[in-house]
Amino acid sequence: MLNADAIRDAVRGDGRRRIIGSSVAVLGLLLVLLLLVVTSCGGDGNSAAADKQREKEKATGPSEAVVAVAPKDGAKNVATTGALEVTASKGKLTKVTVKDEENREVPGKLAKGGASWKPEGHLRTKTEYTVDAQAEDSEGRVSAKHAVFSTVVPDDTFVGRFTPDDGTKVGVGMPVSITFNRPVENREAVEKALEVTADPEVDVEGHWFGDERIDFRPEKYWKAGTKVSLKMNLNGVEGAKGVYGTQQKTVDFTVGRSQVSVVDVKKKQMTVTRDGKKIKTIPITAGAPPNTTYNGKMVISEKHEVTRMNGETVGFGDEYDIKDVPHAMRLSTSGTFIHGNYWAGKPTFGSANTSHGCVGLFDLRGGGTSTPGAWFFKNSMIGDVVEVKNSKDETIAPDNGFNAWNMDWEEWTKS
Repeated sequence: MLNADAIRDAVRGDGRRRIIGSSVAVLGLLLVLLLLVVTSCGGDGNSAAADKQREKEKATGPSEAVVAVAPKDGAKNVATTGALEVTASKGKLTKVTVKDEENREVPGKLAKGGASWKPEGHLRTKTEYTVDAQAEDSEGRVSAKHAVFSTVVPDDTFVGRFTPDDGTKVGVGMPVSITFNRPVENREAVEKALEVTADPEVDVEGHWFGDERIDFRPEKYWKAGTKVSLKMNLNGVEGAKGVYGTQQKTVDFTVGRSQVSVVDVKKKQMTVTRDGKKIKTIPITAGAPPNTTYNGKMVISEKHEVTRMNGETVGFGDEYDIKDVPHAMRLSTSGTFIHGNYWAGKPTFGSANTSHGCVGLFDLRGGGTSTPGAWFFKNSMIGDVVEVKNSKDETIAPDNGFNAWNMDWEEWTKS
């Protein structure tokens, strides 16, 4: 049996359990209420975080931007102009790199807004190119494209023979002249691929003589000491249908001191001026009627210690054939020279015009060392100017030799 004390302890213990149980229930209720309050107060923050997370997940998904490359990957015999273009839809191009097989990058230009990219010039023939392009959509996600193609292998090609030669020093009258071995139909494209620059800088323009020759010159004679550079970027230029250029070359030359010699046919003398100062006056003999000497500004294009002059080569038949003409310098393609003359008596020079159109200076057979002919030869260089005036003849054509200076600047720049 339970005694009175045991019953009393049991009753007290049950009461404590009820009290503790009630406390636990109250505490649980308070915790629930607290969580509800915290959740209610922080609802906007949790929503923003969730949105940010969703945006992040969205941003890591695939880009909607689509990059397209023309020509398609693996294409062969691609044209060197007009075929290459990179475009982007549902986004904008951010980077385009095009390189050839020698890792040379092709310069190009992005259109406004990044919708497209095109090369600034033409491509080279028989060359493999690699294209790598990237674009971004409105969410900043990147899309990329890689392609490889190769350009046309031409059946027919053309080249340009240039003057003056690389590394030479020339007179102030020497134009840059390029003669092509095939007729050029697409003059604009060919001229664009030829760049002539000068230091000190001066405007240099080209002029076409027919469809096989173009010359470049400034408005006035070059300034002494000018450094001139010709860049021939002809590889890949379609000069005529199916005929492509092959040259990729730079030609540099320097302009020497200024020397201009004025031949007065009426006075039968030549005055040599160097760097603005008259340094010598030489008696001459010029062309006699009906074979008078051209008027105009002529440029020395060749120098020969000794040469043969045969009338048959210039339309004079068997009128003369001199095998040992000393100190000869060419002034025209048609056969005008300024040269030493040993077969006319010394009194002829300065008193009579007796030649077939050339300008003669007194000289000795075999070439003297102190004669007027020898002196002028020694003191002249390719590109020096010889101006002829007061002759009863027409002005020499600008393409008869390197005589571009006989055309005024306005006419020169028309083509």
